[in-house]
Amino acid sequence: MKRGSMKFWRGDSGVAGPSQGRCCDQVRRVSRRGFATALALLCLFAGCGRQSVAPEPAAQTEAAPAAVNAPDEVQAAAEALLGTSAEVLAFGDLAKTGKQQLLAVNRMPRPSSVTIPGTFFTRAIMAENSNGKWAEILRCDEHLKNAHGYLGRSPSAPLLGWRLEYEQSAESGLQLRFTPIESAADSHAAPISLRWNPAAKRYQELDRDGKHFLPEHAPVENASSSLR
Repeated sequence: MKRGSMKFWRGDSGVAGPSQGRCCDQVRRVSRRGFATALALLCLFAGCGRQSVAPEPAAQTEAAPAAVNAPDEVQAAAEALLGTSAEVLAFGDLAKTGKQQLLAVNRMPRPSSVTIPGTFFTRAIMAENSNGKWAEILRCDEHLKNAHGYLGRSPSAPLLGWRLEYEQSAESGLQLRFTPIESAADSHAAPISLRWNPAAKRYQELDRDGKHFLPEHAPVENASSSLR
C-alpha cells in the first residue's frame, strides 16, 4: 500500500474535516431529539397504562363485635348453657334492673356473599343471675323465644343461622335485632327487635316503630334444636 493512501485512510476514520464534522453534529442533534421525543412518549403511555389498570378500592366490611373478656363466673355460665364454644358478647346490668345479665352466642362464619355488619351465629342466649344462680331468659335457635312463648315470625324455611346487632342505651338498656338467615344470599329479611319490658319483666318484641311491646305467640313447646 502506498504511503499517500495510508494517510487518506487515517484521515477518513480518525480526524474529520470541517464539512464532515458539521454533518456529524447535525446527525447527533437529530438523534438526540428523536430519542428524547420517543422517551417522553414512552413515559406518557406508561403513565396512562398505570391509571387505566389501577385497582379499585376494596369494599369495606364492618367487623363484627368481638367476644368480651368476661369474668370466669360469667364465661362458665355461658358455657353451661351453650357449650364450650360459647362467646360472651355483653354482660352486666344490661336491662337496667340492677341484676346481672349476659348475652352469649355460638358464632358461625360470615357468609361470603354478605357484607352487611353484625354477628352471625347459630344459637344465642340471654341469661340472668338471680340469687347467685344463672338462668336462661331468652333463646334464639330455630326460633326466637322466652319462657312465655315465641317471638317474631316463624321462619319459612330451615335456617342457616341468624345475624345479630345490638346496642346499649343508658336509659332503656340493651336493644337487640335478630335477623334470620334462610340462605347464603339472604341479607334483606326484616329484623326482629327486642328490648326489656319493665312491666312484663322480660324481653319482648317491639313493633315497627319501636314504641310498643308485642305479646308472645303460641306457648313454647319442647322442640329439639338442629342448629349447633
